[in-house]
Amino acid sequence: MSFAKTYSAQISYLKAKLVTMEVDLSRGLHAFSIVGMPDKSVEEARDRISAAIKNSGFDSPKSKNQKVVISLAPAELPKEGAMFDVGMAIVYLKAAGEIDFDSEKKMFFGELALDGTVRKINGAITLVREAKLLGFAEIYLPKENAVEAALIDGIKIFPIDNLRQLIEHLDPRIGKKKITAQPPTKIIPEETIFNIDISDIKGQEGSKRGLEIAASGGHNIAFYGPPGTGKTMLAKAFCSILPQLTFDEILEATAIHSVSGTLQNKYICEPPFRAPHHSASYISVIGGGSNPKPGEVTLAHHGVLFLDEFPEFDRRVLESLREPLEENIVRVSRAKGSADFPAQFILIAAMNPCPCGNYGNKNKPCTCVTGSLLRYRQRISGPIIDRIDLWVEVSQVNYKSLATNAPSETSDMVRKRVEATRTIQYMRSKKINLPPMLNSKIPSRILTKYAKISDEASEILTISAEKLNISARVYHRLIKIARTIADMEKSETIEKRHMLEALQYRPRQHLTG
Repeated sequence: MSFAKTYSAQISYLKAKLVTMEVDLSRGLHAFSIVGMPDKSVEEARDRISAAIKNSGFDSPKSKNQKVVISLAPAELPKEGAMFDVGMAIVYLKAAGEIDFDSEKKMFFGELALDGTVRKINGAITLVREAKLLGFAEIYLPKENAVEAALIDGIKIFPIDNLRQLIEHLDPRIGKKKITAQPPTKIIPEETIFNIDISDIKGQEGSKRGLEIAASGGHNIAFYGPPGTGKTMLAKAFCSILPQLTFDEILEATAIHSVSGTLQNKYICEPPFRAPHHSASYISVIGGGSNPKPGEVTLAHHGVLFLDEFPEFDRRVLESLREPLEENIVRVSRAKGSADFPAQFILIAAMNPCPCGNYGNKNKPCTCVTGSLLRYRQRISGPIIDRIDLWVEVSQVNYKSLATNAPSETSDMVRKRVEATRTIQYMRSKKINLPPMLNSKIPSRILTKYAKISDEASEILTISAEKLNISARVYHRLIKIARTIADMEKSETIEKRHMLEALQYRPRQHLTG
């Protein structure tokens, strides 16, 4: 046989697209070409494939006077990465008549080492999901990716160590040893040991209360106060009070991190925590590039995005947060294509009240001149301030509080309350025929139906809105915060005390100018 074909797939943004690999062999002087818009790593596969085939006990393509053409279709889809190595090696051997197998309903992935060993790839779960949708029955991929890939049920996953092992499995004439299919992966939540437990934070009861409200309703929160008061510590303790992800969220978060090459474990079952440095570029935070790739806001999907030294971030980065904070997606458009990346996260921002950090501090005078103070405030625009639900002041802690060993609530205790509050919200949204969602995500058009407000609470909200001259967005966000506070108390109606507490979390004048 001088022609053969098999199948693989290419990651395009956060989705997978089918790639058909075809090989044609013809007589003539030796030539080996790969066509179909390959990048440098795909073109270099010629040398990896030749060495791997030779070291697996077969004749190298370079040892014969023949013209080898490998086509990766569709031709207009750019091919990137080394994941096609295994498929191209197998389909070449089939075209050369050295092995024989039925290539239909099979997909092959993996990078080849020169000795034939198969190396790990990125995006396995996304590739397998697409293969299942297209009706494929068997997937062959590196052993390191097998557990992740087996999160998708209904399709056989075969983990491979090396090219020779795969060949013996496919062609019984060469070997009798079969590869055992990977059993379906069962999510076994492991007890996570967080570096910071909320009980480690001494004092700051008001800030802890803000954290619990944010976790319970999925609200964005900002901490401001002098340096050294515990703003960063509060943010890092936040994940310890968040519930574990659902199965669908695990699949989605794992797929994103797998494609991006940031998957550390077999899968992600805890909410991701991303904390880019304030010098991070626009593309690294938001996503993009010549071939659009996800940024930090997408890696924080179903988790937390922590921006320390909030005003120090590039203004372009801060302004670009408007869309993901409002719509939970990032739209990236480039000449080579456009993509919508998911970005549903809880934003935690931390900042000093002024450049020197001592504005409003009774013990240390502020040394900032008026001009620098004004420029510092203007780095955060009004629309961004409006999109952050809770503004919590973190003041200096009493030294006696630091020295005390009095027991305080642990993260486990707070997490149980957060889970109970979220369950109330999920049940309420189900009653009005909505998918399960937290209070912060409820559409404004149904807010009056979703959040029952007492007359006293409504009157306070109206008076405060007029005095503070707040926007319609902030008006609705105040209702959502009050609804979360009421849910924490298991109250069916938003009462006066709930609304008053919600109003306390609006930003102070010295932050907005």
